[in-house]
Formats: sequence, C-alpha cells, structure tokens
Amino acid sequence: MEIILKEDVIGLGYKNDIVNVKAGYGRNYLIPQGKGVIASASAKKVLAEELKQKAVKLAKIKADAEALAEKLNAVNLTFTAKATVTGVIYGSINSMHIAEELQKLGFDIDRKIIVVKDAKTAGDYVATVKLHKEVSAQVAFTVVAESNNESVAAQKEATVTEEAPAAEETQEATEE
Repeated sequence: MEIILKEDVIGLGYKNDIVNVKAGYGRNYLIPQGKGVIASASAKKVLAEELKQKAVKLAKIKADAEALAEKLNAVNLTFTAKATVTGVIYGSINSMHIAEELQKLGFDIDRKIIVVKDAKTAGDYVATVKLHKEVSAQVAFTVVAESNNESVAAQKEATVTEEAPAAEETQEATEE
C-alpha cells in the first residue's frame, strides 16, 4: 500500500514522501493518526503541484535572503562605550545593540538571528546574521572606548602617586 506522509515518521520517512507500507499499518495507524493519506493518482498530482509551488516560494525566499546578505555585508557599525584604562568596556555589545543600530539604518532584523561573540573590549568584531538556513551575512562592527580624558588622566595620576610611596617603603625595608 502506498502512503503519502503528511509529517515526519521516525524510521519510515519524511513529510511528503511516498512510502510503501503494509495495509494494516497504513489503514490502522498512519491514516487515522493523520500522519498519511492513500497515494492515489489524484493525491500524487496534488503533491507534485504543492512541491512545485513550495520550491518556487523557497527559491524566492532564498534569493531575497541573498540580496539582503549582500547589503548587510557592506555595513560597518561603530559603538561607543565607557571603558576602563585598559580598554575593557563596562558591559558588552550584544545582538540587541546590533539589531537596534541596524534598525536605525533601515534593516528590520530580529535580534534572535544575530550571533555575536563576546565584545567586551575595544576593537573590531564581526557578527553573523543567519538570514536563511543556507544564507548568512557578516556585519562588521567596531567598539570604541569613550574618550574621557579627564578621568583617564586622574586615574593615571592616582596610580602614579600610589606607586611612588609604596616603592619608597620597600626601599627602606630592604635597607634595614
């Protein structure tokens, strides 16, 4: 008995496959459970037409994703964040920040499809945007430490003045 599967069945086949099964298994399990239908000539024609239409839709979706990927590959974002003297930023740049910046540029990208490695220091990074199962885009972004020259200079001076007395104390301790 030939059956057209309406959903994936483990050990038997995938959705829209035509499989041969024993008559009892088809009539008593697959058809009543809604997992398959009898593969008559008309059902096979309907299936062929559905697969043809689905292939056209999937090709259009993939083409749209590829066009969007080309536009996204050309984008270069810049983020300014408060940072320590060593360049480590407070917090991190994540997919939400990238999605917001892309939104400002006119790209409607869901933050859930953006993959970012930890961007916790100033520097250049790349985020991957998974637009389709076969298409992804690379969005380059730069994290710049916010220039707060007064606070940086004050931190450096405080560090120098703290180190100087400590060095004198160690010299005195070694002389005695």
